[in-house]
Amino acid sequence: MNILLLHPGAMGASVGAALVGNGHDVTWVSANRSGATRDRANGAGLRAVASLDEALDADIVISVCPPDASVAVAQSVTERGFAGIYVDGNAVSPTTAAKVESLVGESYVDGGIVGPPAWRPGTTRFYLSGDRADRVASLFENSLVDARVVDGGPGAASALKMCYAAYAKGSIALILGVRALAESNGVSTALLDEWDISQPGLVRRSESGATATSLKAWRFVGEMHEIASTFSAANLPSGFHEAAAELYGRMAGFKDTPGGADADTVLRAILRRD
Repeated sequence: MNILLLHPGAMGASVGAALVGNGHDVTWVSANRSGATRDRANGAGLRAVASLDEALDADIVISVCPPDASVAVAQSVTERGFAGIYVDGNAVSPTTAAKVESLVGESYVDGGIVGPPAWRPGTTRFYLSGDRADRVASLFENSLVDARVVDGGPGAASALKMCYAAYAKGSIALILGVRALAESNGVSTALLDEWDISQPGLVRRSESGATATSLKAWRFVGEMHEIASTFSAANLPSGFHEAAAELYGRMAGFKDTPGGADADTVLRAILRRD
C-alpha cells in the first residue's frame, strides 16, 4: 500500500517504521519541517515528498499530530479532494473525532494510540474503530504496533484513548501539583517521608514522571483540554483536567531540554518561581 503519514514526530515515526517493515511505501511531506523531523523520518525509512498535493496519490493517510491540529490537518487533506481512507490517530475527544469524520466522510477511521513510540514489542497499541478499521489494522500485522479494533463505530477509539490518558497523564499532573503545593507550604520533606511510609514508590514516580513529562508537556496541554471536553460531554465534572492542562502549560518551556528537566526544576516552573 501507498501510505502518507502526517506527521512523523516521535510517535508517528515509529508508526511509519512499522508500516515500512511490513513492506508498505510510506511517504511524508517534508515542506516546512524541521531537521529533527527529517532525521526521524529518514531513520524510520520513510520517503520524503515535497508537498501535500504531490503526496495525496496515497491509498491511505494516517494523521499523528498534536490534538489541537487534528481538524486542520484533516481539512487540508480533504479540501484537496483526497478520497482514500483517512485515519485520525490523534488524542482527541469523540466530539473532535466527529468533526474530523464530518470532513472525511465514510472513509474515516478513528484511532487512538496507547503507550510509548513503538520501538519495542508489547509496548504500543493502536486502537481503531469505524467501518474500515479492520483493513487498517491488517497493515500492522506482526509489527511492533499492536493494532486492535474497538467495537462501537467511529469515536470509540478516541473515547478509549481519552479514558486511558485521563488517568495515565492526569495522575502525573496531580502528583506534580501536590508536590508543588507541599513545596509552597514548606512541608515537602515531611510529605515525601510520609509517601515513603504509606505510598511506596510514589516519590520515585513523581521524580521520573517530572522528567519524562517535561519534554512532552507542551503536547499534553491540548490533550488535557480534549479529555475535559470528553468529561463535559458525558455530563461529568471537567475541572480536574482543565487544571492539568494549566499545570502542563507551565512546563511547556522544557520541550527542548536535553534529557528533560529534573523534579526540582519542574516544580519551580509549576510554582512560577523562575
